[in-house]
Amino acid sequence: MPDWMNLGLSWPSVCAALAIGYLLGSIPFGIILTRLSGGPDLRSIGSGNIGATNVLRTGNKKLAALTLAGDMLKGTTAVLLSAYLVGGKSAALLAGFGAFLGHLFPVWLRFRGGKGVATYLGILIGLKWPIAVTFAAIWLSVAYLSRYSSVSALLASVLAPLLLWFWAHEYQMAAGMALLTVLLWYMHRENIARLLGGREGKIGQKG
Repeated sequence: MPDWMNLGLSWPSVCAALAIGYLLGSIPFGIILTRLSGGPDLRSIGSGNIGATNVLRTGNKKLAALTLAGDMLKGTTAVLLSAYLVGGKSAALLAGFGAFLGHLFPVWLRFRGGKGVATYLGILIGLKWPIAVTFAAIWLSVAYLSRYSSVSALLASVLAPLLLWFWAHEYQMAAGMALLTVLLWYMHRENIARLLGGREGKIGQKG
């Protein structure tokens, strides 16, 4: 087995890291914050997504920013907390995977969650912050030019594992983030179809 696939953890440690990540990742900040502010159920507007982009469609930029921060921080917290409590880079990576699954499939929302972009970024911050900065720069640049959040996320998520592999030489992280990229693309399958059909909504567009 290649070294980058060797987690070096006992099964109890693996389960603990995944559980920490999943529980933190499953916190639906978008829904919680919009409900506390008296806003609509995010699942009934726009794309139906529970993330910051759909919160922005309510016209409340402050709530969108808070949702973005919350969804990022739960990924970062999962990685750092698991690294501290369970120990090691492998535990941190597993917790990040758990947090991503928790965001995509939260038990509290009948396993219908978000698409994972902010949480993906938060996981990168916890694992390798220079790559996270690069991810954010790519996202912002593409978003500025295209006005499509989905295009920005799809492109940045493809480049992140490549940067981890060829630039940072973090092979285990690169493999793990590549798996998250596949999941992120899967969750964006409807966005991809709308992009191809010219029906995808742009950033800040209400509906």
